[in-house]
Amino acid sequence: MGLRPWAVIVVLAIILAVVGGSSGTYAKQMEDPNSSTIPIGMAVEFMDHAACAFVAREMGWYKQEGLNISVYESYVTGMALAAAFARDDIQVAYMCLVPGINLYANARVPIKIVAGTHKYGYGLVVNPEKIKTVKDLENSDIRIGCVREGGAVDVIVLNKMIDEYHIDKEKISKNIRRMSPPKQVVAIKTGKLDAAFLPEQWATMAEGLGCQMLLTSRDVWPEVQGSVLVVKEDLLHNHPEIVRKLVKVTKKATDWIRQNPDSAAGIVARHLSCTSKRLMPTRAGMLSANLHITPQTISRSMKRMVITTDLDPNVVQDMIDYMVSLGYIRAGFKAGHVLYLNYLYDK
Repeated sequence: MGLRPWAVIVVLAIILAVVGGSSGTYAKQMEDPNSSTIPIGMAVEFMDHAACAFVAREMGWYKQEGLNISVYESYVTGMALAAAFARDDIQVAYMCLVPGINLYANARVPIKIVAGTHKYGYGLVVNPEKIKTVKDLENSDIRIGCVREGGAVDVIVLNKMIDEYHIDKEKISKNIRRMSPPKQVVAIKTGKLDAAFLPEQWATMAEGLGCQMLLTSRDVWPEVQGSVLVVKEDLLHNHPEIVRKLVKVTKKATDWIRQNPDSAAGIVARHLSCTSKRLMPTRAGMLSANLHITPQTISRSMKRMVITTDLDPNVVQDMIDYMVSLGYIRAGFKAGHVLYLNYLYDK
């Protein structure tokens, strides 16, 4: 019997904490409350979920606020990002809510969620010639892609769909192949998958290959939170002004995206296209890069999300409770334990 999903997160976090935390540079500087040049390690997901971070970097708004982003890394999945967040040199992340909860509840990494970035942002794409309704996913000849158990789209769309549409979990589980979003898109392109549960922008990219968007997260979970801005508790306690500025920049970028959606799509597409060459050098990665992350694709994808920094604690609590019911986190907790929204509504 394999590891439980929460146990996998714990193992990854511990390994990366040991490997990545050896220098101690950040820890030493954190001891100096008077330092005005604290280096900030930032991690983002390789998706348009992190649009506000891409726009803020492009516009130079972090620098304008005096923020020293010394480490900036992208991760293909939220779960990989969550594990990397245990490293000493990363203190800030734009990540999906689900792996953030995993990080706090299972890996016991002391974090605070300080803002939202978007609602929704996940979908089910299918081959319309083989799949007409969600019940068709139970058929034994259907091949389905999804991220690992405990990932955001696994929780928000796959499991919620099973609940809402009364799908036979045993039947559909036999059809699922666990793989990263870019590998799913490549598998769709090469005819090795008939359906895929994907985050944006990957879901819209698959749609561009002839798939049909059969369901989105909006269909199965109204008002569901997509991604959030997360910081280490040490950063918040020792340098609250840095966190205040991070929230300020995130709000500024989010407002700009809403007012300039076409320009924002171009910025996001450019950042993702550049990152793909570095992040995915393998043959499968090059195939996914050749799928072309265009401004048109990003524009269509981002319209499926509600771009907002607003964050409802009740929605976060619902997610925590649901993950407990699935067995993805070991014990429930109050959303207030992981939320710090004091700066979110500053004028």
